[in-house]
Amino acid sequence: MRVGALSLPDGAWLAPMAGITDFPFRLLCHRQGSAFAVSEMVSAKGFLCAPENLRAVENLLLRHPDEGPVGLQLFGHEPDVMEEAVRRLEGRGFASVDLNMGCPAPKIVSGGDGSALLRDLPLAARVLRAARRATRLPLTVKMRLGWDEEHIVAVPFARMAEAEGVDAIVVHGRTRAQQYAGRADWEAIARVKAAVSVPVVGNGDIFCGEDALSRLRESGCDAVMVGRGALGNPWIFAQIRAALAGEKAAAPDAHARVETALGHARALCEWKGERVAVREMRKHAAWYVRGLRGAAQARTRINTAGTLEALERALRDVEAAQEETG
Repeated sequence: MRVGALSLPDGAWLAPMAGITDFPFRLLCHRQGSAFAVSEMVSAKGFLCAPENLRAVENLLLRHPDEGPVGLQLFGHEPDVMEEAVRRLEGRGFASVDLNMGCPAPKIVSGGDGSALLRDLPLAARVLRAARRATRLPLTVKMRLGWDEEHIVAVPFARMAEAEGVDAIVVHGRTRAQQYAGRADWEAIARVKAAVSVPVVGNGDIFCGEDALSRLRESGCDAVMVGRGALGNPWIFAQIRAALAGEKAAAPDAHARVETALGHARALCEWKGERVAVREMRKHAAWYVRGLRGAAQARTRINTAGTLEALERALRDVEAAQEETG
């Protein structure tokens, strides 16, 4: 698959998720076979207004040398601000620039950003045009089907984005009003794919390799992007690669899940220090052992762990519960 000048292997993309897809998690997914990843979203205006080297902003821009190609996701609705942010960030080592025009979060939409731009195609076009002027890197856009069921704009929006020079389009198969409720509409994604000539990446409700394979077949998309399906489950990318090859990847056992969770936690501790890392790791740890015997009972211990040692004890007890029951 080619996105502008960028050549990517077969496989699924890791979706940008705020508070989730930092470089330790992206690296885990890359090692399991993700073809591409997109950073946590960065405010174009926030970047320009932040004091130089502000740690919160710089943390969002960090990359690991072994994690494979990563796109930088920006959000904003002011064309001149977007143009300057893209220009200043072009040399930070990212493989592409992605503009978020689909985030449904109220705090993003209330500022006129994210999926708010689905209600103003002329403004969205100006923002895309500004970003295109500012960089020679591949430019992509992430969008939803529309604001709500009465205002579906996916096809005209995608055609507009292509006309403004984007190299690929990522479509989440829900409206802003749906948030994450209901089912993603892959027939609507297929209509976007049929309407444009640039690559289209479909997103929504990919939870296993078979999901990816069937969605690719029914939509004709060039790739799929995985978001919630990767939470506590970086192995989904190996499963998708196997499915694409007509094979089946083995599911990780409890030991592999716990060891991966602890490796993830240690990487975060090295980066952010134990106190902050363990707090951020609690949600990941619960996801890693979700569905295992004893995980529900361990959730309180996981969610109150204040040290890496306490977190490890809770996870090891979940692992031991599997051995006790055979």
